Amino acid sequence: MLEAVWIGFAFSVGFLVRLTGLPPLVGYLAAGFLISSQSSLLGLPPGSGEVLSHVSHLGVLLLLFTVGLKLNVRNLIKPEVIGGGTLHFVLSGALLTPAFYLFLDLTLYEALMLALALSFSSTVLAAKVLEGKRELRAFHGRVAIGILVLQDLLAMLVMSFANGTTPSAWALLVFGLPLLRPLLFRLLDASGSDDLQVLFGLLLALVIGGFGFEQAGLSSELGALVFGALLAGHKRAGELSKALWGIKEFFLVGFFLQIGVGGLPDTDAWIFALIMTALLPLKALLFIVVLVAFKLRARSAFLSGLSLTNYSEFGLIVASVASPDWIVPLALTVALSFVVSAPLNRFAHPLYERLARHLLPLERDIRHPDEQPLSLGDADVLIMGMGRTGSAAYEYLQDKCKVVALDSDPARVLLHHKLGHRIFFADAEDPMFWSRLDYGSVRAVILSLNEAEAKQIATRKLRKSGFTGLVVSHSMHEDEARQIMAAGADQTYLTMSEAGFGLAEHVRRNILPTSAP
Repeated sequence: MLEAVWIGFAFSVGFLVRLTGLPPLVGYLAAGFLISSQSSLLGLPPGSGEVLSHVSHLGVLLLLFTVGLKLNVRNLIKPEVIGGGTLHFVLSGALLTPAFYLFLDLTLYEALMLALALSFSSTVLAAKVLEGKRELRAFHGRVAIGILVLQDLLAMLVMSFANGTTPSAWALLVFGLPLLRPLLFRLLDASGSDDLQVLFGLLLALVIGGFGFEQAGLSSELGALVFGALLAGHKRAGELSKALWGIKEFFLVGFFLQIGVGGLPDTDAWIFALIMTALLPLKALLFIVVLVAFKLRARSAFLSGLSLTNYSEFGLIVASVASPDWIVPLALTVALSFVVSAPLNRFAHPLYERLARHLLPLERDIRHPDEQPLSLGDADVLIMGMGRTGSAAYEYLQDKCKVVALDSDPARVLLHHKLGHRIFFADAEDPMFWSRLDYGSVRAVILSLNEAEAKQIATRKLRKSGFTGLVVSHSMHEDEARQIMAAGADQTYLTMSEAGFGLAEHVRRNILPTSAP
């Protein structure tokens, strides 16, 4: 199968690109363009990309389904999401439409459709970048995903307008989907933890969510996202997401590869794409200004805006309906925006530290929704990160000393509040948090953050701010442990090794009384 060879080639290029420190998806795009440039020499048969197109679509649906599994819908209905996303959409259309109408010799309708197509951001890229950095549940990650969900809804409306069609009457059944949640929960419980669980996830994402929504005249991408969100509150939602991870990653290669295979553009298309790529900083700035206006701190607005600084695959769909002649230039524009956006998001936190002095004056002098604590009071121990490791440490210490915890996931903070734990929302990678923090009587810090880079930043900030107490971290890998120690930690424990020691200690305690002489 020709597409299998393409995917193998994409893996090779993606692997080489990863060695340079860039995301593999940049390599997948490059592989697609290389294949397209050599199409005449390769003698590609007609329709040779049809399978790749299906693989690409399946990858997008699975990605959106797994994103939905991690969503808290109640947290998405926020002013900064609804108001910020809508205002950015309107302003983008208002600014770009006159420019396209005047300089590209288009009709007003064509200029409007092209402007709206470029106002969207890529759900696939942003979700993958945030997921890779484990920031989907962080405040800025939830804001970005919320805006992307809103954009998906707006894209559906635009495509319906461009088609001159409306969703069928069956689309009204979508409003009754929450009633199915108890049934879906029971089915997920009954599916176990083997291949039946994977098939259940595929059934919801591809068949019921994807194909079902299409038959109702709605977006299949929206359907996959909605059915993932319906399962988001289940205790096994994370397990299902991990079970689908490998399948999703494979299919997503097809999505990025397909963009490049679509064909090589002419000179005019290159000029258009390069100009629109050069305007990406303005798109980011507009997002930052709009989000700050909705009371976000500069850092949250910057990180959310940067993850949305790209152009969307939905733009290609809109163009195929309203302006077919613009599909190739838009495909190149989307691809170039991915090449620019992916590396930028990889260095989002260090980049903010450099730009902070220019962005902080934009903040409004009011209480922000993600405001962070200034004092830790009389606590003896600070735990940063309340996942499984941090929560276990909290439970062990809470009866022995005064403990306070910080976490960047508001939903997790709320959960621990209900358990009676003393916990605050905070992001260890935020320089403003460190500059305003009063350690109180804290004598030791436990770093149980997900990302090794976050642990290194937190350690450096602790030492730089004058903290002289004990700093202890955990790590999955020896090289990461050495880097955390080099940043200033007193001790770093390898998680799996410590788990092995703990199991051995339990065995020793149980057999020692019977084996002692």
